[in-house]
Amino acid sequence: MSDAVQKLDVSNVRRFKPYPAYKPSGVEWLGDVPEHWEVKAIKWESAVLRGASPRPIDDPVYFDDEGEYAWVRISDVTSAGMYLEETTQRLSELGSSLSVRLYTGQLFLSIAGSVGKPCIAAIKCCIHDGFVYFPFWRGDSRFLYYIFASGEPYKGLGKLGTQLNLNTDTVGAIRTGFPVVAEQRAIADFLDRETAKIDPLIAKKRALIEKLNEKRSALISRTVTRGLPPDAACVAGFAPQPPLKPSGVNWVGDVPAHWEVKRIDFVSTVKARLGWKGLTADEYVNEGFIFLATPNISGQGEIDFENVNYITEERYLESPEIMLRVRDVLIAKDGSTLGITNVVRYLPAPGTVNSSIAVIRPKRHDRIDSRFLFRWLTSNPIQGIIQQMKDGQGVPHLFQADNKKFPVVLPPFPEQLAIAEFLDRGTLTLDSLVAVIAGAIDRLQEYRTALITAAVTGKIDVRGTAA
Repeated sequence: MSDAVQKLDVSNVRRFKPYPAYKPSGVEWLGDVPEHWEVKAIKWESAVLRGASPRPIDDPVYFDDEGEYAWVRISDVTSAGMYLEETTQRLSELGSSLSVRLYTGQLFLSIAGSVGKPCIAAIKCCIHDGFVYFPFWRGDSRFLYYIFASGEPYKGLGKLGTQLNLNTDTVGAIRTGFPVVAEQRAIADFLDRETAKIDPLIAKKRALIEKLNEKRSALISRTVTRGLPPDAACVAGFAPQPPLKPSGVNWVGDVPAHWEVKRIDFVSTVKARLGWKGLTADEYVNEGFIFLATPNISGQGEIDFENVNYITEERYLESPEIMLRVRDVLIAKDGSTLGITNVVRYLPAPGTVNSSIAVIRPKRHDRIDSRFLFRWLTSNPIQGIIQQMKDGQGVPHLFQADNKKFPVVLPPFPEQLAIAEFLDRGTLTLDSLVAVIAGAIDRLQEYRTALITAAVTGKIDVRGTAA
């Protein structure tokens, strides 16, 4: 934890007094608990049961837009906060009779998809077997919600998110501390008040990051389709407002009349790893040849060479056409990262890419600048084309033939260099602002989690805290 976060903890979380007396809980993650709390498994407070689905789930007979019960999917819970207030579908009377009906105030927990995400029903709803619920819980549902929201009970059960191993038995076996219901309510009231102060701050900062990213995207798209802004163009020795011509590409619109428009395979080669079954976990090595994956290229800045996997020389040599070179442009072609792009500005060691990344290599470095090509591929026109080109079946995918079809605008080479330099400077400023704001969000979230954990584990006594 950073010094700033520790300071935040000291000045805020630790300003609340502890309970008068404690006792060992016997639970590693819980530590000592207030002397009057009971420590027991959740299943002794309520049975933990699983949801259910009508089958086959895609049969329209089970759905009705006017149905009494909302149908809860993992995506509904992922996008919800503490309370589930709406879903995208509703069940018919038949559909709800074959599922598990929940009512306002009941808590449920995801054990698939966004594993470990708790939610409290604010509407009448039905849950499938990707959730568990607590039918005999008589305490304050918000207290149990905050226990799960802290993430602490999952220690030893896997990593919070998709890697957690949760089922009715593992959830029921979680041991935690239970005060009386009135005290649970006081703790939940306190956390409701405190998180209501923190959450709007986080939301505002996220909105600011979104605006900065939109500004960044607009800056790139405007510059690679219209050229440098007038003041920068004059400084660089180019016409400040050149005449325009139709590009012939719907997503691109007009471009400066002296620019060319070509297919990307006219100026670059496009290669990807083909006919390769991939690696098993035991085939990775501690050092050797860099093996880039999409997380390594997905940042807005430099490629992440700090958290890479390595392969042996034998595996590296299997695909010579995608052995990386400085100035290669990389683009993700599979899944949720589809279209993410970066440029190889340096190589700390010989490297290659996995099968989810295509390598775009300029044929002549005096014909097209890699940094300009990189910015072009991140622009709104190309990202819009990528969305249209997605293979609609299964995991989104760009085939090698798709990548070769991308249009590319070609300003004169000196102008490409000037545009690349201009965008490097402009995006660096915006990225630095985003990094500062993201750091502030991280500190707020860490403080929020620390506060929740301290309250639900009894490390602070909030019973007499004023509203």
